[in-house]
Amino acid sequence: MDNNKLLTNWQKKTLERTKLYKKFLHRADKKTTLRALPALHEEAFENINCLTCSNCCRNYSPRFKATDIKRIAKVMQMKEGVFIETYLQLDEDNDFVTRSKPCPFLGEDNFCSIYEDRPSDCERFPYTDEDVIIKRQDITLKNSTFCPAVYFVLEKLMEKK
Repeated sequence: MDNNKLLTNWQKKTLERTKLYKKFLHRADKKTTLRALPALHEEAFENINCLTCSNCCRNYSPRFKATDIKRIAKVMQMKEGVFIETYLQLDEDNDFVTRSKPCPFLGEDNFCSIYEDRPSDCERFPYTDEDVIIKRQDITLKNSTFCPAVYFVLEKLMEKK
């Protein structure tokens, strides 16, 4: 399928296909899927510009691990406790996440003000080139509802089956 056509109305299509994605992920051959991911991930980002979307930064928060907090606070010349107090809160899983949405580090131009030092969750997102796509299927399904790259990769994986 033409990639432009594939991405047209992707949010509506992903909601319609969530049950299919769930079934596919549950039955997918892990080795075959993992082998296909790097090329599909690259293809997705040849067709999708995160700076035109930034849904992840607008609607969700990454986990800020202790190493992320330490690194970012240092770059921002803040004490870790002040950084946490200013920007973070504990969620229901006891992980540090941003207090507000959109992310306080997202600029009007959709650029991240801490991009070079961003949390590892941000750096790895949307996990379309790693085993998270199979191992954490609930995360993959949730991410497909707001990230066109996850939708793209799932559709391309299903085409290959």
